[in-house]
Formats: sequence, C-alpha cells, structure tokens
Amino acid sequence: MKKLFILLIALFGFTVLKAEIPNRPEPPRLVNDFAGVLQQTEYGRLESKLEQFARETSTQIVVVTVKDLEGYDPGDYAFRLGEKWGVGQKGKDNGLVVLLKPKSGNDPGQIFIATGYGLEGILPDAVVNGAIIDTEMIPHFKENNYFKGLESGINVIMDITRGEYTAEYYRENYAQRSGGFPVLLILFILFFVVIPILRGRSRRHYSPGKNLPLWIALGLLSGGGSHRGSFNNFSSGSGGFGGGGGFGGFGGGGFGGGGAGGSW
Repeated sequence: MKKLFILLIALFGFTVLKAEIPNRPEPPRLVNDFAGVLQQTEYGRLESKLEQFARETSTQIVVVTVKDLEGYDPGDYAFRLGEKWGVGQKGKDNGLVVLLKPKSGNDPGQIFIATGYGLEGILPDAVVNGAIIDTEMIPHFKENNYFKGLESGINVIMDITRGEYTAEYYRENYAQRSGGFPVLLILFILFFVVIPILRGRSRRHYSPGKNLPLWIALGLLSGGGSHRGSFNNFSSGSGGFGGGGGFGGFGGGGFGGGGAGGSW
C-alpha cells in the first residue's frame, strides 16, 4: 500500500511538472520573454513590429521564450501553448507561435514554429524548417544573438504571409543561391579563359586583374547581396514601428500539428 501511494505521488508530481505551460498574460502580449534573452529595446522593437503586422493582416505571430520545456517536446509545447492562449483570429486560426528555449550549458537550444490551421498552406513545414529556421534563425542563435535570429526569421514569415512572395519562391531562390558556385565557376572560365583565347590574346600575357571590376560586378549581379541572410529580391523593412496600441487580443487557437523546429 505504501509503495502504491509513493507511485501515485510520483505520477501526480510528473503530471503537474509537465502541465506547467505558462498562462496567457493579461493584457495579452505578442512577445513573451520568459527566458529573459531580449533587451528592453529589442523587446519593444519586436512587439511593435508584431502588433503592426497583426493590425495590417489579422495574422498573429506570438514569440515565447522559456528557460525550460517542462518535459515537453518543443512541438507539443508550442501547439499546447497556441491552443491554450487562443493565438490567432476566431474563425481564421491564423496564429503562429515561435517558441524559443535558449541554449544553457550542455542543454541544447531549441526553436519551434507552430502554424495554425489557417497558415499551414501558406507556410509549408519544409520551408519553415529547411529554410527559415536553418538559414535565418539558428546561425544567429549560435552566436547568442537571439533578437537577430528571431527578427530575421519573422521578417521572412511576414513577407510570405503578406503575399509579397510565396514560400516556394523563397525556397527556390535560396536553393539557387546555395548552388551558385558552379555558375560563378562557369562565368570565371568564360571571362578569364574562353574570351581571351577567342580574342587572340595568346601572344601576350593576359592579366585577370585588369577585368577585376567587371568580375566583381558580375558577382554582385549573380547574388552577392543578401535578403536578411537569404536573398535580396524583397524587403519588408526592419527597425521599430511607432505606435503600439495593442493588436485586438487573441481568439483563435486552432493548431493541427503544422510547423517545424530545430536545435543547436
């Protein structure tokens, strides 16, 4: 009987421990830095940006940082939090939860982006994971620059959900940039080997240095710029937005398992 009682206490304690998902703050906020990784200016800048985006599009992006996942898988934690808080608009379920647990000692950092039902078609899991998280966010997180990683990833999410470009377009452009070396190699051979030969320069020494400005220009045109770490075709801007004034509160909460995550 005593052993059974101890077992029940242990099970109850585990259940309580795993149930500690934060309550929704009052008044509601879009940036909830429970882990304390953002400076006050960074917090205000991100909150203002997300509030304006919510007012413009009705899509709610909620950032939550925590010190401990309380035994949950990152995805499960994010989904439960989105449901519990009601992230998104009622009837649209167009909410998105960006859950961040910073790295601490030997405990790896975790990032998970959970998309509501209404955003699953706009933000496919493969794009969220392979491009936005791996390319825009984790490189900054590895440098302990959590604000920059969050802002960079959220900028892309905003652009896609606004319709400035599609998730597929983003992925295709990133893939082209990742595979750019063969193109540059071909251009190098063309301008530094083939053209000089065709121009009959075999009788004098050819100096690649003379064409360096053209080569730099070609390198820049072929993708030497950047889009907040990815590509340079679109920009939604950055920096703080004036105002504040809230975003209307939560009312959605429909999360069906869409999203992706990563660790470092």
